[in-house]
Amino acid sequence: MKLLTLILTLFAIALHAADPEWKAGVAKAMITPKEPMWMAGYAGRNKPAEGTALDLYAKALALEDARGTRFVFVTLDLLAVPRPLRTNLEKRLGEAYHLPPDSFVLNASHTHCGPGYRVGNVAAESFEAGPKEPAEAYGSLLEDTLFKLVGDALAQLAPAQLSYHHAGCGFAMNRRLPVDGTFHNSPYPEGPVDQDVPVLRVSGTDGAVRAILFGYACHNTTLQFYQWCGDYAGYAQEALEAAHPGAVALFVEGCGGDQNPYPRSKIELAKLHGQSLATAVDAALTATAQAVHGPLQEKFSDVEIDFAPTPTREELDDQAKGTDKLTASHAQRLLTRLDNGETLPAHYPYPVQVLRFGNGLTFVGLAGETVVDYSLRLKHELPGAPVWIAGYCNDVMTYIPSRRVLEEGGYEGTDAMKLSSLPGPWAPSIEERIIGQVHTLLRGFTP
Repeated sequence: MKLLTLILTLFAIALHAADPEWKAGVAKAMITPKEPMWMAGYAGRNKPAEGTALDLYAKALALEDARGTRFVFVTLDLLAVPRPLRTNLEKRLGEAYHLPPDSFVLNASHTHCGPGYRVGNVAAESFEAGPKEPAEAYGSLLEDTLFKLVGDALAQLAPAQLSYHHAGCGFAMNRRLPVDGTFHNSPYPEGPVDQDVPVLRVSGTDGAVRAILFGYACHNTTLQFYQWCGDYAGYAQEALEAAHPGAVALFVEGCGGDQNPYPRSKIELAKLHGQSLATAVDAALTATAQAVHGPLQEKFSDVEIDFAPTPTREELDDQAKGTDKLTASHAQRLLTRLDNGETLPAHYPYPVQVLRFGNGLTFVGLAGETVVDYSLRLKHELPGAPVWIAGYCNDVMTYIPSRRVLEEGGYEGTDAMKLSSLPGPWAPSIEERIIGQVHTLLRGFTP
């Protein structure tokens, strides 16, 4: 009897040791508009899209560690994530799949060849172009699609292996060219960049690649035409899925708020940049892999970031009558809010998300159009294990400048906020508030 008990015990230990540490599931859904719609991203557009160069997709990668903790990456070939979309999904995913807010991230590739759409009250009018009804209908359909997409990925959870890789890719360049004390949207080779290409490979127990999650910090603005297209990120995903049959490639936009792809403006260049990025990912996969272990630790929380003091009503009246069209239109939007009985906010609830795999890879998801300084600083302040910094996560309300960019001014520093109905610019404390919140959340993790 004792011998039988010992044999059964040893068998159970061996069986448990053979169990994979992870489960993973992946799903994708086409989100190319089926009805005529205006496009988002460039204020100069004056008509709806005229066709499709490359279909747009939403994709989901669900992970589950040995303790049953889950996390879902959701990537979107879209300009932005409105906060109401995130809020609505929190409720629906929690009720249907018991997925807490900490356990999923929404990341937009920021393609400027996607639809303008509405989900609730989106602050930045630049995200909303054209007639209201088609945009709202698309926003509702998008929410339903993402809800089902996450459920599909969770339903596909199966034993898997995870590994981290990285390489570099050189077409991203800083776009804040200093000229006589002002900053122009032009190539600036001496400006700060983050050309790292982080990669998370998800394989089945047979070694076959099931998913490739990869990132890059650069605007998806190679193209400026009237066709739906995921730009370079869309072509990179297409190339990777062709090179790895059966796998789903998911692109995560980094802190590319002040980075552009160069050269640009032709579809051939978008394809070239996409192939360059896909080649960098494949190069990363050939390098020495770092095994990714659990358990997962997750946190999601808002931190208040301040606006600079808002002008008085009299000052706004003067600005609205001024000759600077951008300033005048912004002042008029703020006046309209006041006329509607609103109080202009002094703060904004800025979402910050962190995810850690065991004692290794750390993922940081920042909201808004974060400039590259945030990625460079956090990588410096979080040495050791790999750190993956993403922007455009969970809420894309406007640009998020560093203190340096805010003080320099220019489009990313101050002018872009005039396209929205938010007060602006941000207060100088913005960078320290956001970086401090990242550190606060990470300190809450178990060593």
